Order: sequence, then C-alpha cells, then structure tokens
Amino acid sequence: MNVTLAVKQYVSKMIENSGPGMKVLLMDKETTSIVSVVYTQSEILQKEVYLFERIDSQNRDSMKHLKAICFLRPTKENVEHLIQELRRPKYSVYFIYFSNVISKSEIKALAEADEQEVVAEVQEFYGDFIAVNPHLFSLNLQGVARGRSWEPSMLSRCTQGLTSVLLALKKCPMIRYQLSSDMSKRLAESVKQIITKEYELFDFRKTEVPPLLLILDRSDDALTPLLNQWTYQAMVHEQLGLNNNRIDLSRVPGISKDLREVVLSAENDEFYANNMYLNFGEIGTNIKNLMEDFQKKRPKGQQKLESISDMKAFVDNYPQFKKMSGTVSKHVTVVGELSRLVSERQLMEVSEVEQELACQNDHSNAQQMVRRLLQNPRLAELDAVRLVMLYALRYERHSSSVLPSLMEELSRRGVSERHRRMVQAVVEYGGKRVRGSDLITPTDAVAITKQFFKGLKGVENVYTQHQPLLHDTLDQLIKGRLKDSQFPYLGASSLRDRPQDILVFLIGGATYEEALTVYNLNRSTPGVRIVLGGSCVHNTKSFLEEVMSATGHSGSDRAQGGSRHGSRR
Repeated sequence: MNVTLAVKQYVSKMIENSGPGMKVLLMDKETTSIVSVVYTQSEILQKEVYLFERIDSQNRDSMKHLKAICFLRPTKENVEHLIQELRRPKYSVYFIYFSNVISKSEIKALAEADEQEVVAEVQEFYGDFIAVNPHLFSLNLQGVARGRSWEPSMLSRCTQGLTSVLLALKKCPMIRYQLSSDMSKRLAESVKQIITKEYELFDFRKTEVPPLLLILDRSDDALTPLLNQWTYQAMVHEQLGLNNNRIDLSRVPGISKDLREVVLSAENDEFYANNMYLNFGEIGTNIKNLMEDFQKKRPKGQQKLESISDMKAFVDNYPQFKKMSGTVSKHVTVVGELSRLVSERQLMEVSEVEQELACQNDHSNAQQMVRRLLQNPRLAELDAVRLVMLYALRYERHSSSVLPSLMEELSRRGVSERHRRMVQAVVEYGGKRVRGSDLITPTDAVAITKQFFKGLKGVENVYTQHQPLLHDTLDQLIKGRLKDSQFPYLGASSLRDRPQDILVFLIGGATYEEALTVYNLNRSTPGVRIVLGGSCVHNTKSFLEEVMSATGHSGSDRAQGGSRHGSRR
C-alpha cells in the first residue's frame, strides 16, 4: 500500500518497455506533476530520457532519432493532440500510456491517425493521482462542491482518480461512506459503477479480508484545516505553501537566486525524510547537528592535497559534498524563514489559543483568550480571522456566545470585508447543522470518559494536543466499532473481520495533520495498512478558498443562494 512506489514502478516500466536508445517523455500538464513528484529530472536522465516535452506545446522540433514515450490523461484534448501528432510524427516511434481507462472509440481514432505506423504500443498505466507521501495522495482539485452538491466535472475527475489508485494498488474494495454527506454517497456509487463496468480490470486475487474504501466529507471536520501546524511538512505547507513538493521562497528577504524555489521530497532528501513528522523544536536541533556534521566533513581550504591519491579522493567525494551543501543550505533557509514567521506573527501565542479552542471546553476562558489576542496589534489579519472562526465553530450554539462582539472587534481592527464574510461561510460549511459527527461535544459515555482522562493527565505539548476527527473515525473502524448507521456500506455485504487494507478519501481536501495521523496509525497498528487521499491537500488559505466557493461567497455567479444546493439528512 505505497502510492509513491506504485507511480514510480509505472514510470520505470514505461521507460523499460521502450528499450535502449535516446528518448523524449511527452506529457500533459497533469502527468508532468504526477511524474515530477516521484522522480527527479536527473534520475530520469540516467534512464536515457533526454528531453521532456508537453503534448500541447506548438513549437516542438522534429527529432527522428528519438523514441517518444507519451504519458497522458485520457482526455478529449489529449487524444486530439495525439491524433495531430501521429498524422505528422516528430519522433521515430511512439509508446503511448494513458493514466486511466480509455474508450475503444478513441483507440480506434488513434489507430486511424497512425498512417505511418509509428505507434509501437498503447497501454493503460493507472497513475492518475499525485503521490505526495507513500501513504498520501492528492488529485490537486480545488472547489469540488457547489453548496452540498458536486461540481459536475469534479465528480468524474474524483471518480477517475480514486479508481486509478485502486487499480495501481490492485485493490477491489468494499465501500463505506459518510451518510450525512450526499456527496460521499454520490462518489461511492460512481466508483462502484466503474468497478462493475470494468470488472475485468478489478479481478484481483481475493484476500482473506477484503480491502475497504471509506469516503468522508471535509465539512464534517472544518476545525483541522484552520489550525497552525508544528511538524515540519505540515508547517512548511501552512506557512510557505507546498505545491507538488515545491516551495516558492522568492518572497523571503535576502534570498539567494538558487534558493528561490526548492524541492522537499522524502524520496531524494534524507534529512527531510527523517524530519518531516518531527516537531519544530526537534528540527532546530537536527539542523544544528546537520550543520556540525557538514562542517566536519567539509574539505578545509588546503586540506592535504599533496598526492595524486589525495586529489582523487577529494574529487570522488566532491559530488557528495556538493549534494550535502545543497541540502544544508536548503533546510537552513526553510527553517530560518519558518522561525522568522513564528516570531513575526507570534504564532506560539496564537497556536496556544487555537488549541485551547479546538480541544478544551471552557467558554469563559476561551473568549477571554481570543479577545486578548485580538487586541494585539501584531496579530496578522489571517490569524485574527482564524481565531474567530474557531470560536464560531466551537461555541456556535453556546447560550452566552460573544461572536457578534468578536466580529465588531475584527471590524475595528480593519479586517477586510472578505475575511469577515469567511467567518459566516465556515459555519455554513462545517457548522452543527451540517455535521454528521459529534466533532465538538462527545455525546456517548466512552468518549466523555476519554476526554475527562485526557484533561486529568495533562498534555505533553500544548501546541499539538489536537487530534483530527479522522483519528477517532479510523480508530473506531479498526476496532470494528464504526457505526453502520453513520457510515453505511454500499450494497448488501459488510465486513465481518477487522479491516487490513484501508483507503480513506476526503472530499474537499485532506491535511498534513491527517496524513501524520495515518502515518502514526500505520506504525502503531500491526497488520493494518492505511492510505489517505484527498481532492487536494489543504493549508488554511486553500481551505478558506474551498469554503468560499462551496458556500457561494467567492464569485458573483455562485452567490445566488449557492449554499442551499442539495440537502443533508
């Protein structure tokens, strides 16, 4: 159950199938991202792929000495581009791979266009998703909902993405979905339809316990994407933005030219792989150790280059130094910028109040803490709004709610009207009326006892006490206690045994905090393998865009009662 490995194997197989010789890799916008997340350019260069081109690029040169490996999504536009390409081929031979199921009629159209017989092979390789971490995938889709219903094009893209993950991992699952979300049910039915239609593709060797696909809706937990994060990967995404493993550092004061965009990939960066789930304090210490290690290994100015063998040893080791110095400067820059933002935006004080709002149930203390911070002139606009949103979700129906006066406080601070509207939008998107879960106040005795003991024990780290709702959902699922009444099976059959292979998909986007939860559950639960996917991976900014588009607040075309679409039971 490793999505990174699945995509890597597909790409390797494509390149192997084309045999020896110089090659060009012909991709579209989406497959370029899919490949670049799992392979570096230098790794692919070693496999005799010397050129990377886009199928939609008009001014490509004819290079008949190159073989073309085409990796494309099976869209109408791509098929049309391929037809034009095959009518006037620029390369000697074509190996065509679609990232998902392609129709027979489109294959026929390609065959008719191939008058010069340059196509050696057409296959389906199901890498139709971004493999972010081995246990996390994304479809890079924003704005999947209109109100409580699917944006029509997004339903089919999510269906394709999910079925391709199932095919890549060779799983034919039972499906459960969140009953309170009509979108979850629609997606479950749509995936099931494809499995039934393409039954030959899904004819995998039966396992003793069938795999399980669980489809959830982001609106059931709108708290998690609003919180500041303190583990490396999550924090980088929250403060700087991770896009297909790339960070744009061009706005960092005094940044050097070669560090304006850096790549953070656990596949090719040992320091990142070892530190991505550690908290900020530990990373500071580890950066210091990395620096000291580098200082020890760094070749001194005139370090005994007396003999030929000294020089040879130096030259042999130099690529390693070069790579290491790149790693050191990259992480020092990223961690340095995170530190600057933490102190400039006083994120430790902000985060403490966020955690208090998300995890504790003390209204008078919470409202005092929020008011105190709102009076701090150094508080950033986004952080002020975020605190009021958390308060609004947490104490939505509290008899002594002070939300109106907090909204007034935002106005006094000069917070833009757009940001103030977002507070209402978040409650509309993930408030009590919408949720199927008891996100805020546990109702059953077991959960109340758990919360009570949590309060007694105290918390090791005040900044990371929050657990996403997903943690409880998966915990219940693994123990066989997830209620059928809230998460029914699609179809008549149900699992008798404890599930082993679990694929969770979050409509409306997952977060790196939830990915960390899945990573920890995988490590602490032998025999259970979980992969998490989302229509995208959110930080607070992208989540608020998602909320605004779903509730019809983002554009005039959707403002016509956008939030009234569809219904919730």
